[in-house]
Amino acid sequence: MTTTPSQAVDTQERRIGGRLPVPRDVSSLAVLGGLAVIWVIFHALNRNFLSPRNLSNLILQIAVLGTIAVGMVIVLILGEIDLSVGAIAGVSAAVLAVMLTNPGVPTWLALLTVLAIGAGIGVIQSIGITQLGIPSFIITLAGLLVWQGVQLIVIGSNGQVPIHDPFVRGIASTYVPAPVGWALAIIGCLVVAGFRLSARNRRVKAGLPAGSLSAEVIGLVIIAVLVLGVTWMLNLYLGAPWVLIVLLALVIIMSVVMSQTPFGRHVYAIGGNREAARRAGIRVKGTTICVFMIISVIAALAGVIEASREFSASSALGGGTLQLNAIAAAVIGGTSLFGGRGKPYHAVLGALVVGSVQNGLNLLGEPAAIQNIATGLILVIAVAIDSISRKRLAARGVAI
Repeated sequence: MTTTPSQAVDTQERRIGGRLPVPRDVSSLAVLGGLAVIWVIFHALNRNFLSPRNLSNLILQIAVLGTIAVGMVIVLILGEIDLSVGAIAGVSAAVLAVMLTNPGVPTWLALLTVLAIGAGIGVIQSIGITQLGIPSFIITLAGLLVWQGVQLIVIGSNGQVPIHDPFVRGIASTYVPAPVGWALAIIGCLVVAGFRLSARNRRVKAGLPAGSLSAEVIGLVIIAVLVLGVTWMLNLYLGAPWVLIVLLALVIIMSVVMSQTPFGRHVYAIGGNREAARRAGIRVKGTTICVFMIISVIAALAGVIEASREFSASSALGGGTLQLNAIAAAVIGGTSLFGGRGKPYHAVLGALVVGSVQNGLNLLGEPAAIQNIATGLILVIAVAIDSISRKRLAARGVAI
């Protein structure tokens, strides 16, 4: 009887689960603990740090970073990397701004065009990886230079194109009314609870290892307390920014894709062992193309958000250390640099850590140099923890 790729992955997981208990991923708890320590320290040094206003500003500051980091998580799970995401965000914002200067172009068409351009860039770069055998590091580094050049051409000599479209401007500058914010928070908690409990139930029925129900319930209670607490804090200021809803919706969508679809299972399988995945019948090249399309579309969305924040597109948008911070956020959040392990919500956790450090140091009047040093040190610690974790799992005989 022929074994499908999904069945092969299931069979391998059953064998692992039959020998050893499923290893608990404590990385998220460690990140949350570290984040709590960071918040306590900065609030002790500056009482404005945990104010509703600064919390709202922090969310706006990490919106672009968190969005790109979601895509970066998917690429890292695959065992690849993308250094061009900042440039893709910049060229997407530039195209959007130029299109919106034409009164005859509807907003929806400009937005769809930008996302389509992102998808096209992803296809172009992934073909270089899958068909020409160029390492993703090199092809996306080349893409970084190429798309930055295209961005400069599109922006023109003025260096900036203003955006007057009210819908685009409102993406990152409007807030959810308090009643709507509470409703969305409660619905979100119920969706997460239903999603996690149903996923656990499916694993139990399939004979796969699953955590205890009590531990799952405790985790859901912690999530509910955090979500409702943040909602309460934001409602003390202007309410939850709409851009936060966009980011969380993206995380939920990608979480479903990565955990509930054959495509997501194949991405994990390829990242865990590319050759084994190929022998199991998984289309490695096709999956790689899809992953790079996804991250490029997400980068284009991040460009739209950044243009909305700035009310314009400039030649500097998407530059600097944005793509490096996105990699740092994904890894700090708990995604492995070695492939095969990670969750989309790790992007938000990591972005919160990076954003909190930069925001706190900024409140203390520290220069950008100190912020970069702090982010780099945290990244090294996160990678070291991941490396130690992998060695311990390997010593126990658990496939990673």
